[in-house]
Amino acid sequence: MDECNKCLNECRCPPERCDSTWIQTFTGRQFWPLNPRAEDIDIRDIAHALSNICRFTGHTRWFYSVAQHSVIASHHCEDPMWALLHDASEAYLCDIARPLKRSPEFSAYRNAESRMMQVIAERFVLPWPEPAFIKQIDLVMLATERRDLMPHPPRPWLSIENVKPLAQGIQPWSPARAEFEFLDRFEQLNTKAGA
Repeated sequence: MDECNKCLNECRCPPERCDSTWIQTFTGRQFWPLNPRAEDIDIRDIAHALSNICRFTGHTRWFYSVAQHSVIASHHCEDPMWALLHDASEAYLCDIARPLKRSPEFSAYRNAESRMMQVIAERFVLPWPEPAFIKQIDLVMLATERRDLMPHPPRPWLSIENVKPLAQGIQPWSPARAEFEFLDRFEQLNTKAGA
């Protein structure tokens, strides 16, 4: 096991947090993706990371961030805070293309993602488990994004063939704008919830 930053003889780190299984976040924190704690989660880390991650593993015609996807979803959902944060785990775990994620070999990833989302829900006082309607807005977003951001498909995307996309088209934002819009939307929703 790797040494932590403290003296070996006086290390007081819990064993699960005294090794190299952590990442450094945008705000400079240590974060353990496989042992997340609500107090370690910072909305600034989420906004920054998601604004720099491209949807569809980068196969869009233009850069289009997970942050923008989340902001748009939050304007079309009955629980906008859940919609804004529904992909927040990707800030710490990244994402895996849907065909891989669904395969039996990736069950450990799915478990880590579920645990991460549970901790994110705890941190932002969201009901757990994730509401079922989040899957529906995600499908609507997928249909909209395919229409506006992807080349013509070689064959139908069966999961969304009967899903109606949003009427308004998507104009991709820069990462800096996506980060700003994500944080601004979070503040709007947080203020509204506290009122």
